[in-house]
Amino acid sequence: MDFKAILFRILPGLILLLELSPPALAQSERVKDFNNNGWYMYFGDHKLNDRWGLHTEVQWRRHNVLKDPQQLLIRAGINYDLTPSAMFTLGYGYIETHPYGDFPAAGTFPEHRIYQQLQLRNSLSRVGLLHRYRLEQRWIKRAGAETSTYLNRARYMLKATLPLIGTSTDAGEPFLAAYNEIFIGFGNNIQRHIFDQNRAYAALGYKINDAAMLELGYLNQIVQKANGTVFEHNHTWQVSLFYNLDFRSN
Repeated sequence: MDFKAILFRILPGLILLLELSPPALAQSERVKDFNNNGWYMYFGDHKLNDRWGLHTEVQWRRHNVLKDPQQLLIRAGINYDLTPSAMFTLGYGYIETHPYGDFPAAGTFPEHRIYQQLQLRNSLSRVGLLHRYRLEQRWIKRAGAETSTYLNRARYMLKATLPLIGTSTDAGEPFLAAYNEIFIGFGNNIQRHIFDQNRAYAALGYKINDAAMLELGYLNQIVQKANGTVFEHNHTWQVSLFYNLDFRSN
């Protein structure tokens, strides 16, 4: 059995172990905060030439599905294709977070973020797989603070897509999508939340044309607050538009 086959066998178990560990460590003092949110998102990876491209992204995140503000996220990056199935991205993000839930922040606060990302694509039979590895350097200025707090975070996402017609997803055809993403904090300023959050997602998608796809899905997000005792359980409706432009000349 080759290395890739072994990895695919053990990876689900590792992800499950990481998800289960934080509740076990904090079970005696955990406080649960349940929320219903809505995330409305645009993603674009735009080819400039055979190697280079641009990433653009806007996420409008709302508390109580649509009624109240939760977050505004704007992210951009420079893509470089290492191979046809591997892409590296270096980018910047701005995030504005608003108070929400039963344990809200003291006020609205900004975050500036630099990130490095590697995406690997492959497939198992009809299932397309995307592995995304991301490192983030974060500067967060809490409400009332005079200076920003610097934090490091690592993320890993495994996403699977399954065409519902044929062996590949073509224009005008639906598909299913699912992913799990784990967030781990590290560095000097991490308090009691080394486990930062986990996101589990399932969606129905539709490929509009060669450049555009739409996904309608549900996200179960578990977030551990910095104090280590409050865990958000966020039930989140997601609407995602993927629109990738190709600026290469014919």
